[in-house]
Amino acid sequence: MGDTTDTNPGALDIGRVMAALPHRYPMLLVDRVEELVPDRSIAAIKAVTINEGFFQGHFPGRPIMPGVLIVEALAQAAGVLAVESLGLAGSGKLVYFMAIEGAKFRKPVEPGVLLRLEVTFVQKRSSVCKFAGVARVDGQVAAEANFTAMIADPPKA
Repeated sequence: MGDTTDTNPGALDIGRVMAALPHRYPMLLVDRVEELVPDRSIAAIKAVTINEGFFQGHFPGRPIMPGVLIVEALAQAAGVLAVESLGLAGSGKLVYFMAIEGAKFRKPVEPGVLLRLEVTFVQKRSSVCKFAGVARVDGQVAAEANFTAMIADPPKA
């Protein structure tokens, strides 16, 4: 399929996502970015597949993506937005949760869907940012949350 950045300058392929985030399998929950407006918003995609390890136990016979992982996926999308907006890609900086507020889960997220992660900046400072996020499946809200994150250096080894 090629690099999506050729047709949409606000799109990022998995290589660019991995340059922005330190997360890797099995914790990388952003597969691509469809739209990124620096300092404003991001729309990213998580392809939810039955091959995800958590579906084995959540729940046998009725696989549902855990809500905490949906919020984590929103936070990772926010991390990409923050890193790209602040020009920190490849810097090794990490984005840490500080607070999660108003998390609501509206409908189950099942295997076989594309989870659209829509995140906007609410407040942006040099090291602390506030975000509003909505996760959608086929245009319907599956989950939403407001959260605060801190951008910091990784811990010393």
